[in-house]
Amino acid sequence: MAEAMSPQDKIALINKNLQEILNPEIIEDVIVKQNRPLAVYWGKPGFCTATTGRPHCGYFVPMLKLAHFLQAGCKVKILLADIHGFLDNLKAPIELVKFRAEYYKYVITALLKAVNVPIDKLEFVLGSSYQLSEKYTMDIFRLSSVVTEHDAKKAGAEVVKQVENATLSGLIYPLMQALDEEHLGVDAQFGGVDQRKIFALAKEVLPRVGYKERAHLMNPMVPGLAGGKMSASDPDSKIDLLDTPEVVKKKIKKAFAPPKEVEGNGMMSFVEYVLLPAGALQGEGQKFVVERREGEPLVYTNIEKMHEDYKADILTPQLLKSGVTAALLALLEPVQAAFQASQEWQDIERKAYPPPPEKKKKEKKKDLGKRHTDAKKVEAQPDGSVHGHGQQQVSVSTGAEEAMKQLELEKKAVES
Repeated sequence: MAEAMSPQDKIALINKNLQEILNPEIIEDVIVKQNRPLAVYWGKPGFCTATTGRPHCGYFVPMLKLAHFLQAGCKVKILLADIHGFLDNLKAPIELVKFRAEYYKYVITALLKAVNVPIDKLEFVLGSSYQLSEKYTMDIFRLSSVVTEHDAKKAGAEVVKQVENATLSGLIYPLMQALDEEHLGVDAQFGGVDQRKIFALAKEVLPRVGYKERAHLMNPMVPGLAGGKMSASDPDSKIDLLDTPEVVKKKIKKAFAPPKEVEGNGMMSFVEYVLLPAGALQGEGQKFVVERREGEPLVYTNIEKMHEDYKADILTPQLLKSGVTAALLALLEPVQAAFQASQEWQDIERKAYPPPPEKKKKEKKKDLGKRHTDAKKVEAQPDGSVHGHGQQQVSVSTGAEEAMKQLELEKKAVES
């Protein structure tokens, strides 16, 4: 497809549905003047792709942009950022993060195949494969000598988890994301608009250490089911890619979709940025169909008509949710079928997201002193992360099994 496209058509497809572009002239120079494929890597809030929480349906949004890049002949690199995930406030032990990197690779491949995207120009890169090298380490030192604490903290404010008295790892994170552009050898970085401050930092500081500026392509942020940002750690805001049809229906039924309001409406945004473009990629044409008990189905080929009908209450919240449910289940079906057909993927899923220790029947409490009182604050979260007092001791342990065993022992001490 890309071979038959003009340079301007390629640029238009690359820019489609983006909220903002920094240094667009770089894209034009590569495609028009240099006459070569644009090399782009994917970055996103919380990972680049930092492998912490479980992937959810919000991932379809960047997947469909990656599809546009691939259709335009771009060389796309997906960074499975295990080191980034570890640095992001120690959300997970490094050993679990490595298993999650493998899990993400399975997920991303299945998502792209679900929307009929050719992946021959897609490359997965594990962060630790080059971020532990001597050259990369020296570059981090060089960057840290020209970036202030204030600027590093500001850059990561919307991406790195913010806590009181934060660790230095949160300051290193945005420097690494900027430096990855050079070490991955790309022309552009892609991510959500909430990463703009990191992109701006990269644009400013890379030339200070002798590296060129890159273009930055930003997707709009799609609201979650409960309104606000979609989060992997908030089960009420997102639908897991492996959720059963019953769970999907239940979550969408409870989703935030006020009548006649299109702003901040997660259901409407999901149609605009996922379901409509997915239909086009699947060869069915860009359309969204809403079945009705009475009358002909409502068929939409653009979001403007949907907004018009929703504001007029022709398309009601109930009809919208029903249409989204049907279309999403159809989109998830090949992903879940691929998971069920792959024993390797299932094995990695169990290693990447081990269940939290089972709660034992509570017995009479004993006074075990302050150490054990604090220990009960250490808890495994639904997304597989570890929170609470003593989190670091669990997170930086020498092995995933040891980390979970340590957590279980601490909880037993409290419950005994």
